[in-house]
Amino acid sequence: MRKTCLVVVAVVAIVAVAFLSQPGRSADHADGPRASADPSADITDVFAWMSPDARTVFLVMDLVRNATSASKFSDSVQYVFHTTSRASFGATPSPEVTIICTFNTAQKIQCWTGNAEYVTGDASNVNGIVTDDGKFRVFAGLRDDPFFFNLAGFKATGEIVAGAASSLTFDPAGCPALDAKTAALLVNQLGTAPGGGPAVDNFARFNVLAIVVAIDKALVTQGGPIVAVWGSTNRS
Repeated sequence: MRKTCLVVVAVVAIVAVAFLSQPGRSADHADGPRASADPSADITDVFAWMSPDARTVFLVMDLVRNATSASKFSDSVQYVFHTTSRASFGATPSPEVTIICTFNTAQKIQCWTGNAEYVTGDASNVNGIVTDDGKFRVFAGLRDDPFFFNLAGFKATGEIVAGAASSLTFDPAGCPALDAKTAALLVNQLGTAPGGGPAVDNFARFNVLAIVVAIDKALVTQGGPIVAVWGSTNRS
């Protein structure tokens, strides 16, 4: 079985130059029966961002929708961050640098990279575990689900789109052409409660199992300063 969370792009070049931290995100909180039947291999989100000093790349893989203190990482699954880097947008990407983590039945983790960094131990402490050179740190454990989802606002936005569908025109890719006023209305509704007011986070009080990696930027940018990241869970 292979579960994949795709398309998270961290524009390391821009972040490195501007010394800003802009996260990349990908969310997937409801799956088909096969993925839902194996929660420990079910990715809910992948996040990527950089430290303010642009020296460290942070990667997060969240798993197990509505996890509890009894939830466990699987001892038969590889949890993998896949990274490629390139010199500029549109350039040929470098070969993958993967960050692979596995667990034993006691929840002891071992993680390694394509650059020969390796760490193992109990990573559930808030500070995680780190290699001797300090270039690779890992945390793994229960955390509050960081994804904010405004379900009521999302449904209201869907109703607006459905009501206007007959009057919309679509490009060859199937994307609707929207005027600025309509686009602004939809964006506002996604960020507010129906009819206005503060949005409600429907994922509040839900937990996930999180694998958090902090890795020296140089280890994932051999091909250039623009880095692409995606995550997968793999079972032999």
